[in-house]
Amino acid sequence: MRNAVILATMLAVTGAADARSVTDSAGRTVTIPETVQQVYAAGPPAAVLLYVLAPDRLIGWPRAPSREDERYLPEAYQGLPETGRLTGRGNTANLEVVLRAKPDLIFDFGAVRGAHVSLADRLQAQTGIPYLLIDGRFEHTAAALRLMGDVLGVSERAEELAVYVETLLAELADALAGIPEERRPRVYLARTASGLETGLQGSINTEIIERAGGRNVAGADPDERSRRGLTQMSAEQVILADPDMIITWDREFYAQVWGSPLWSPIDAVQRGRVFLAPTSPFGWIDRPPSINRVMGLRWLGSLFYPDRMQLDWRREVRAFYRLFYHVDLTVELLSRLTD
Repeated sequence: MRNAVILATMLAVTGAADARSVTDSAGRTVTIPETVQQVYAAGPPAAVLLYVLAPDRLIGWPRAPSREDERYLPEAYQGLPETGRLTGRGNTANLEVVLRAKPDLIFDFGAVRGAHVSLADRLQAQTGIPYLLIDGRFEHTAAALRLMGDVLGVSERAEELAVYVETLLAELADALAGIPEERRPRVYLARTASGLETGLQGSINTEIIERAGGRNVAGADPDERSRRGLTQMSAEQVILADPDMIITWDREFYAQVWGSPLWSPIDAVQRGRVFLAPTSPFGWIDRPPSINRVMGLRWLGSLFYPDRMQLDWRREVRAFYRLFYHVDLTVELLSRLTD
């Protein structure tokens, strides 16, 4: 530990000459190097945001991508080390791992209050490495892009991506205008192979479904509205909810739902209204809840309101992956997203 403290002090001193102050989303004033070259992403959402903005600054992946996901990444970023995560469930990194990576900056993208602020302050004090918190709420996506774009010195790219997001949100607002709540589709998110894990209304897991104009059937009971996050449904609860559409990213569930007597009574199954969300290289619904959900928002809008938000599937997906993920999709890769 003594060596770690010495190294932290050295890092702090060498970075002090050319530095500037930045106010993060938590209102913390943090001194960062004038030029940020190496960045430690505290968790998967931060890693996606960093990869989208400036992939050359990414030290490693908090969780290594699968072989399938790597197909959708340029070769230069496929072999990056797994660094572990500092925040959230399953945090695996420690101070020695962080210090060995020698980052100019640590940042997290998500919650910016309470325990997250305490963790950031503590790790910054222990390591001497600046630690920024960036608000991960979807409505603040454009602001997050611009803030990190300034931090990383890639403001022009950040502005291009922020305008893309703002344009999509404006298109969606126009599409939803005048559609009363009772006429919007009732939607169930089926997570895991059983399909019985889902996200309650207002949870980060179903945020994109709800923002796209879908009515989440989970947690509709007034007694449930104070709760957020994931929950287990019974088969009887799903049958009783009888959603108009089912969204899933689990291929095993999608493969078996059509012939399952458990799910056959549900209107969405009977009418073929079960849809598989792509997950490579990052999920369209969550997994993780980061900027990757922008493509999911466009896709869901076209599913829910095809007469108001038309989607040229091949053209739009290719354009998004080129702009956000730095990759030109082949016909094979495009087809693998939903095959």
